[in-house]
Order: sequence, then structure tokens, then C-alpha cells
Amino acid sequence: MTKILMVCLGNICRSPLAEGILKSKLPSPSFFIDSAGTSGFHSGSSPDPRSIAVAKKNSIDISQQKSRPFRAYDLEEFDHIFVMDNANLHDVLRHVQNEEEEQKVKLILDYPNAKVKEVPDPYYGGKDGFNYVFNMLEDACRYHSAQLTKK
Repeated sequence: MTKILMVCLGNICRSPLAEGILKSKLPSPSFFIDSAGTSGFHSGSSPDPRSIAVAKKNSIDISQQKSRPFRAYDLEEFDHIFVMDNANLHDVLRHVQNEEEEQKVKLILDYPNAKVKEVPDPYYGGKDGFNYVFNMLEDACRYHSAQLTKK
């Protein structure tokens, strides 16, 4: 089983969307997908209602997810760790113990033809920000799911 972790700051906006989108694209018996935040601000909370709404609008249910903080142990546990922005990348890489762990960590938008490399935090951006982020993550997850199922 391949284990994939999506990481953002609070684990209530971007990473829950990324988790839900990637789950919709990969077969669950072969893949385990989770999400976490680099801060513990929202630990135990459900995703932001705007994330839930934009996911639902796209036939994805993320309403049962609960925020959890990123743990150094996640670097051992997961095969791939996709982070949303450079701040998340820096925060996760602080916990890396070796090159193997470092190789697991990548910006989710670091793929060919991506227009930008960081997923903006939609928390203060209104409803349109969540649609924009969903579309970015949809494209990224489509690319990564194709790469992951090639192996």
C-alpha cells in the first residue's frame, strides 16, 4: 500500500481538499491518503465549511475529516508528502532525519506545466478563493494520480 500525506498550515482548507480530491482518483485498497497541518491550531476540527462546500459541489465528501498536526513520525510512515506552499515545505523539512525522508517531501504544484508552485491559502480569500484552490488541486491531483498509478 502506498501512503500519501497532504500538508498545509491548519489542515482545514487546502490539505483536506487535496486529500479528498486524491482519494477520488486513486483506488483505496492500494492507496492510503491522509492530511495534516504544520500547526496544531485546529486540531480535531472539521474542514472549513467553504472547503466542504466546494468539495461537495464537485461530488467529493470531506465533511468527516478531522484536522491533525503533522508529526515527525509522518516522515517514516508516509511514502509521499505533498505540501501546499514553501512555508509548509520548510516546516516539514525541519523534521527530516535523512535523504530518504527529504526525497518524500514535495510541493504539490511542483509538476510540469503548473502555472504557479504554491497553493494560496484561501481562508481569507472568500468563496472564490476556495474554487480557485480546488481547481489548482484538481489539476495537481490528476497529474500525481497518473504518476502514482504508473508504478
